[in-house]
Amino acid sequence: MVPSKITVTRVAAARTRHLTSTAVRRINAASRADGAGESGLTRLIWTHALNCAGDTLIAISLAGTLFFAAAAGEQRTNVALYLVVTMAPFAIVAPIIGPALDRLQRGRRWALAATMGGRAILAWVMAANYDNFALYPAAFGALVLAKAYGVLKGAVVPRVLPGEMTLVTANARLSIFGLFTGAVFAGIGAGVASLLGFSWELGLTAAVFIAAGVAALRLPEHVDHSEGELPASVLTSGATGALTDKGRRSLGIRVITALRCVATLRGLAGFLTIFSPFLAQGTIGGVEGTFVLGAIAAAAGFGSFIGTAIGARARLTNPDVVVPVLTGIAALACLIAAFTFSIPMMVAVALVAGVTNSLGKHGLDATIQRDVPESLRSSAFARSETLLQITWVFGGAVAISLPLIGWIAFTVAASLMLIATTLTVIGSRTRRGKAPAPSGRIA
Repeated sequence: MVPSKITVTRVAAARTRHLTSTAVRRINAASRADGAGESGLTRLIWTHALNCAGDTLIAISLAGTLFFAAAAGEQRTNVALYLVVTMAPFAIVAPIIGPALDRLQRGRRWALAATMGGRAILAWVMAANYDNFALYPAAFGALVLAKAYGVLKGAVVPRVLPGEMTLVTANARLSIFGLFTGAVFAGIGAGVASLLGFSWELGLTAAVFIAAGVAALRLPEHVDHSEGELPASVLTSGATGALTDKGRRSLGIRVITALRCVATLRGLAGFLTIFSPFLAQGTIGGVEGTFVLGAIAAAAGFGSFIGTAIGARARLTNPDVVVPVLTGIAALACLIAAFTFSIPMMVAVALVAGVTNSLGKHGLDATIQRDVPESLRSSAFARSETLLQITWVFGGAVAISLPLIGWIAFTVAASLMLIATTLTVIGSRTRRGKAPAPSGRIA
């Protein structure tokens, strides 16, 4: 038999196959490292990665249909409709999902899969109605389910945590895989939308969510069990484990302080997410406006990656002290932008916000692991995530209420952040002096 003739094309193809298989093996090994494969964390990682891919594809479809139509036209009715579709899910999830989780003793895998299956169905509905009003209620439902998934995922992480891994490391690994998968599917989704249209892009979205639902059902059975878990309160600042008037347990002043600071950072993220596209499309417009928006989004994503990488490797000895410092840094960046506003400065603020948000969340995770008993952790993560979503809404609402004048917007943002950080720090010091020492036991 005559051997195949060696050509540049065949060599390149063989090299590509080798590099691809090597990358797949390394990625799979990274997802299974440190006991993650045995505990079930690896399966949650891939479930979360597919969820991030689907959310990215949903975001691309909304950006091409709802968002820029509202931004470019600057019609108040369109803007109000956009706000209802994108922000109301947070308001709906907050009072419902927290109490529901406290009552959900079994079936978390099915609950996670249901959020995926629901979004797959709604993606098909959006694909058939991407150019008419029916898109709005379908998008609304998809975003509600996305927020429900976020809260459910927060409750599941402690249940699949390997014995040799911290919550910070586990959440960092989830974030890295989610960011990477989201970035890959952002390119795929944009390509499909530009070549074949949004209908095909949304069809791809449905397929991704179906795969994510199957992955959720393959989580280990112990995810469904919640024996020994207690409901937590993120609104009171008594001694750790102390009962509140509503029968929930306090998380302690250090956790509450870190949570409030991270909530302030999440509010900044909501502000930038809403204000940036409206500014880019409303005052610049066209290809240049799209380029500016892409630069801001890239800076925020890169900042999030940097914060996640630092959080995964750094050992924060005093995370509850680091988080207020990060909030102050973000507030200072907004203040500088208010005095020297420009598009490059806005990109810089997005970068700082990405780093501080991601690193601040890791600091909050570390504080919860250090100070909160295991029986409270699942509820603590679920309810803290709900609060963070609400503050994102508040930041977005502030952004949409402001004129498209950069220095005014960032003056307001800096002022609110400085006030929130100052009140949080002062309140934490006052309460630490008054609060009794925790007993170390939870009945």
